[in-house]
Amino acid sequence: MHLQEKLEFKKFIILAEMEPPKGTDVSSLVANATNVKGRVDAFVAPEMNNAVMKMSSLGTALLLQSKGFETVMQVCCRDRNRLALQADLLAAQALGIPNVMAVTGEDISYGDHHQARAVNDLDLLELLAAIQTLQSGRDLAGIELQGAPRFLVGASLNVGKSGGALEAELAELDKKMAVGAQFFITSPIFALKVLDQFRKRLGNRPAKIIPTVMLLKSVGMARYIDRHLEQIHIPAGLIERIHKAPDRVRECIMIAAELIAGLKDEGYSGVQISTLGWEDRLPAILAAARA
Repeated sequence: MHLQEKLEFKKFIILAEMEPPKGTDVSSLVANATNVKGRVDAFVAPEMNNAVMKMSSLGTALLLQSKGFETVMQVCCRDRNRLALQADLLAAQALGIPNVMAVTGEDISYGDHHQARAVNDLDLLELLAAIQTLQSGRDLAGIELQGAPRFLVGASLNVGKSGGALEAELAELDKKMAVGAQFFITSPIFALKVLDQFRKRLGNRPAKIIPTVMLLKSVGMARYIDRHLEQIHIPAGLIERIHKAPDRVRECIMIAAELIAGLKDEGYSGVQISTLGWEDRLPAILAAARA
């Protein structure tokens, strides 16, 4: 059963973000995916997170698909124009990638190639509309395709906003759904009550919400995120819990596992686990979450 069918049948799905290598050695990538085979429903292939140059999401997704893993390929506005985006999408479908996720991409200033120039030929809504156009059988120039792709399409969602900013985010959600987005992966959450507040405002929208659970690596990381990343809040009690733990890495794993279990109990569509290069900890997280 593929990801789309699992979502339709309201199965709690588990996505795992797999960082592509910065190089051609894919042995760790394949080994980490193999270690959780059968326990993860699909692997998300990011497109150069934080604008750091790595293997492309298309290459990573194709590699994992060739090993028998279902994938979600990120498609990023930042690095490609409309010609290249359409070309990548057609190649992805022809070579067996069933799921895509449209993302804006972080600013070039965050990355390791500061002389690079962002493209942003299409914005996020235009990219989602372009995917829908391809699926209708034509390209953005209106020319008929020799075979149209059929994707499960996702997009990003920030659930940490409040007040008027949250209303604006919900309005963007409606626009994304109108141009074909079927599921939404949220910004990282560290407290279920943040999602509870968002869900109340979501109302009866038929959006498939998949929260992100990010594995913290240290007290310093937790404090940095809480202080510097806008609209992502880590409760002080959680930071103190890590600080007091005799085995802080183990405590971070348990925190991630508890959040995953809580999301399942609360009836969310699934979870994306983001380990930021610590993909070798996925088996421990899943075991602790009983997932």
